[in-house]
Amino acid sequence: MKKQRSDALKTRLRLLEAASEVFGRKGFWSATHEDICGKANANTAAINYHFGSKENLYIEAWKYSFKKSMEKHPPEGGALPGDPPEKRLRGRILSYLQRIADPETYDIDIMLKEMANPTDLLVEIITATTEPIERGFKSILKEVIGKGATKDKIGFCYMSILCMCFGQMLHFRFASEDTRMQRPSLMTFDIKVEKLVDYIIEFIMAGIRSLNETSKRDKR
Repeated sequence: MKKQRSDALKTRLRLLEAASEVFGRKGFWSATHEDICGKANANTAAINYHFGSKENLYIEAWKYSFKKSMEKHPPEGGALPGDPPEKRLRGRILSYLQRIADPETYDIDIMLKEMANPTDLLVEIITATTEPIERGFKSILKEVIGKGATKDKIGFCYMSILCMCFGQMLHFRFASEDTRMQRPSLMTFDIKVEKLVDYIIEFIMAGIRSLNETSKRDKR
């Protein structure tokens, strides 16, 4: 009996691992039972047996991949609560870029496929799990911006950071994977996550200083 339970748990874990990768690469609609079960070395009936449906597996695969991603790349990015706000902001950005760049975690990949071809199956779970991270990020931005930290300004800064993180990291990631996008200028550019974080921080801090200066002038 114990061996049967152990085998069942191992199969379930293999299915989650396989589904995370397949959904991350193909999206929900293009992924098949055969794709997932073949990768997991499981019978095609295993999905319904362990999860009830492909839809439930999709939700559980994202939750599994998100948890794995957070454990590997904690949102603080190595920064401590007592560190200066700019250092804590850098940690948040570092964690985000590491998650995007990591080829072994698929929560970001699944989210991107979901955005491109929605199922609406992940709306509630993604909102619930990412909201605390967003709240922490915005709290640090409020400190960095200072007195002029309005809700709108914090929100725009947050969205700007996300766009920079996604846009730049995905550009280099896909350029390295897809030979159609490979150009000499890209292939010789030695991109490192830490280096990119430093650039984004410098860019964002310059933008915040500029916004604050504009606000001061407007008040005169």
